[in-house]
Amino acid sequence: MNIFSDLFRHNSEAMLIVSPFENRIIQANKAAASLFGKPLAELLSVSVTSIFRPSLSKLVVFTEEALETGQAWSNELQALSHQTVLDIETSASRIQQTESPAEPLLGFTLRNKKTLEQLERLADANRLHRDGLQKWKTIENVFREFEHENQLILQAAGEGIYGVDTDGNTTFMNPAAERMLGWKANELIGKNMHAMIHHSHEDGSEYHGRDCHIYAAFRDGEVRHVEDELFWRKDGNAIQVEYTSTPIVDNERLVGAVIIFRDISERKRAEEQLHAALKEVQSLQQRLELENAYLQEEYRAEHNYKEIVGKSAAIHKIIQQIELVAPTDANVFIHGESGTGKELIARAIHESSGRKNRPLIRVNCASIPRELFESEFFGHIKGAFTGAVSDRAGRFELADGGSLFLDEVGEIPMELQSKLLRVLQEQQFERVGESKTRSVNVRIIAATNRDLKQEVQNKNFREDLYFRLNVFPIESSPLRERSEDIPLLADHFLKLACTKFNKPPMTLTLGDIQKMQAYNWPGNIRELVNVIERAVILSHDTRLELNLPQTRELPLSMSEQATISMDIQTKEDLQALEKRNIINALKHCNGKVFGKDGAASLLNIKPTTLSSRIKKLGINRHHYIEV
Repeated sequence: MNIFSDLFRHNSEAMLIVSPFENRIIQANKAAASLFGKPLAELLSVSVTSIFRPSLSKLVVFTEEALETGQAWSNELQALSHQTVLDIETSASRIQQTESPAEPLLGFTLRNKKTLEQLERLADANRLHRDGLQKWKTIENVFREFEHENQLILQAAGEGIYGVDTDGNTTFMNPAAERMLGWKANELIGKNMHAMIHHSHEDGSEYHGRDCHIYAAFRDGEVRHVEDELFWRKDGNAIQVEYTSTPIVDNERLVGAVIIFRDISERKRAEEQLHAALKEVQSLQQRLELENAYLQEEYRAEHNYKEIVGKSAAIHKIIQQIELVAPTDANVFIHGESGTGKELIARAIHESSGRKNRPLIRVNCASIPRELFESEFFGHIKGAFTGAVSDRAGRFELADGGSLFLDEVGEIPMELQSKLLRVLQEQQFERVGESKTRSVNVRIIAATNRDLKQEVQNKNFREDLYFRLNVFPIESSPLRERSEDIPLLADHFLKLACTKFNKPPMTLTLGDIQKMQAYNWPGNIRELVNVIERAVILSHDTRLELNLPQTRELPLSMSEQATISMDIQTKEDLQALEKRNIINALKHCNGKVFGKDGAASLLNIKPTTLSSRIKKLGINRHHYIEV
């Protein structure tokens, strides 16, 4: 009996002997006192229901089952320990007293469910550890046999070869892999290979193991071939690799994989250089196509002569200035009235310069809508604004290595002048909608019929931009100031017009020359070209029908010629004459400038040019509108 008493007292599991009828604890062991957090004497003095207070109803059912059937088990009872509720797994057995058969006792065995769960986890861990050691031993043997059987191949192979188990830990590595990765085999064996050499993408972002193709082979047992990924060397540098991962199966169980890889960095660099070269060729091809289209457009434009014609002192001075400035890269500023041949001077400068093998790109600043100025100058990328359906090179980019002729430069909006100044200073710009900075080497030739000095004073033109453009000024004289050039110019344009309109050769009479020399030519050379072409179109056979307004009567005698030759007019006289002529045209056209019935058409000059002159001469066209 003492043996059983000792077994009860020293049992590691909590045990109670209770009287269900008297609701008291008859006996308890040390493990029960520890479970309930009470000294043994105190535990024997409390009632059963006070301990199981959180689950009294379940306790009643449990004890009745034990009394009725002799055995009971429950994992739903709860007990108090230091005011803490414990989840208890309880088993009970009925004990029949020989001295009082009517009042049986119950023996309780109690277990803390939390403690049981911890014991189960520990048991699982021990089991896994035992199984893992056995599994590792099996895998180790498989890879040791593989390495032994293929030792000659592994040593001689030029490709890197290494093995991993299903946890990704390295099992072996050949010399070629050591050379390419910079690691010794003993530094990697037993370590996770993905974490050591395959941990990051090119941009530094993490390469998760779940996305790794080698790990994927462990899940489905499929061979994986990857053509372009990165392995990271011991020194922190990356190499581009192509690899094949082959799963290893032993006794129908996947135990790991063998990876064969090669360094393709040199091949990739060669491919990138080839792609860059092809891209450059495509860019040059596109640029040549754009330049060709632009030059074709320029050829179709209104240009009927290729060289400067004249023998006047003004022409000789211009030619001398061209010869001086053309060999340099200095910016040139050509100023003069509309139609005096400013673009012809720009072409002569370009053709006489070291840039003649590159294009001369012309921009008519007066014809570009304000909102499209920046795109026209610097280009744009696809989607930069509504209507930008593709990338487009600007005029600066087209003129790279050549010259850019900015005609009517005074029409550039103030908000764009600062950007233009930056390009002139730094030779750099960005396309609209793009952050990439592009560099160009462009010579600027600017022209205007406006007084830019006055525009600077009026705060309509930036002073710093004016000085940047006005490095070498050239004045293009109006035709009325070099009347001795009119016979040469008229003959030159007459030949071109006859060829253009498929007319037989015609000649100018002395009377025709006198008429033209007597005319004021407010439209200058452009007006002269138009008059000649109109005369050729209206002429029959070889007789030229020259219809020209006259600013003064033709001389009829030598004395009258002498009188007329002495009739020298000042610049103010000519300006007043021009003002009267424009006012008369406005009166005739009811103040209208544009259109077929406008003053510009009547005077045979551009509407923009006439508007500029009206502004310059201080004429208010609204005074000549009849209501």
